[in-house]
Amino acid sequence: MKEYFKVNVSKYAKGKDFTVVRPASLSNPKDNAVMFISDGYMEQTNAFLKCNNCLVFWPESYGVPRNVEEKHAIIKCDDPRSGYCGFFRDNRIIHYPLIEEFDVVNGAYICKTAKIRNNCTIFPGAYIGGEVTIGDNVFIGSGVRIVGEAYIGNNVVIRENAVIGADGLSTDRGENGRALTMPQFGGVVIEDDVQIGALTVIARGAIDNTIIKRGSKIDNSSFISHNVVIGEDTFIVGESIMFGSSSTGKQAFISGNSTIRNGKHIGDKAIVGMGSVVVKNVENNMCVKGNPAK
Repeated sequence: MKEYFKVNVSKYAKGKDFTVVRPASLSNPKDNAVMFISDGYMEQTNAFLKCNNCLVFWPESYGVPRNVEEKHAIIKCDDPRSGYCGFFRDNRIIHYPLIEEFDVVNGAYICKTAKIRNNCTIFPGAYIGGEVTIGDNVFIGSGVRIVGEAYIGNNVVIRENAVIGADGLSTDRGENGRALTMPQFGGVVIEDDVQIGALTVIARGAIDNTIIKRGSKIDNSSFISHNVVIGEDTFIVGESIMFGSSSTGKQAFISGNSTIRNGKHIGDKAIVGMGSVVVKNVENNMCVKGNPAK
């Protein structure tokens, strides 16, 4: 069990005495984790039956099933997401990449614990963090930064000055309108045969991973935010933005300068026209365009 922090829940829930050591999501519940569930996701409460000894922020307006209450420490609040973020603020928990020992290889900075396989080309000025795994036949251009937990598959191309594993802006407003930030604990998974354009930023997941699936191509100067999942053989043209937890199916096509709202899904073989702003899910094989896209 990987531990990011240690907090005993007795300070939050009377009669409970166990330690939480990591975050977890409804899609990937884990033992001894901090979790939250919001109003729109109450049909997923069975996730809490798949894990034990969690600290769970729960909507005030919903009852807690007895079998969930017995397994976990429950904190009822008006805004569970803000309560979850407040847990990290109050316990002074952050999760930034650490300074690591590195070797300089042909002008690239490669941390000693990074795992790099065969026939890779890494240009001067690149930085490869210690929690990075890189497959065979990977091309990494000058100025690329890969930080945090990242898995790069085989035959991947990452062009100049791309950043893989940066934090996204998972920030709300708390008391008195002050910023309340969710620390980012996820990583990035880039599968085989993916191409990442120059100056593109791919944020690590907030809790689970950001995933770019096999064969996808992302053009220059694009932004892929936290927890995005891009389906196989999808094309994303330059200066497009996919906000947090948005996703695509297989072989989607997102034209240049488009914006996909957080949490929205672009279906298999769907097309998003140039400059579109997508605020609703797009069904398989559909073509949408405009602002808002229709």
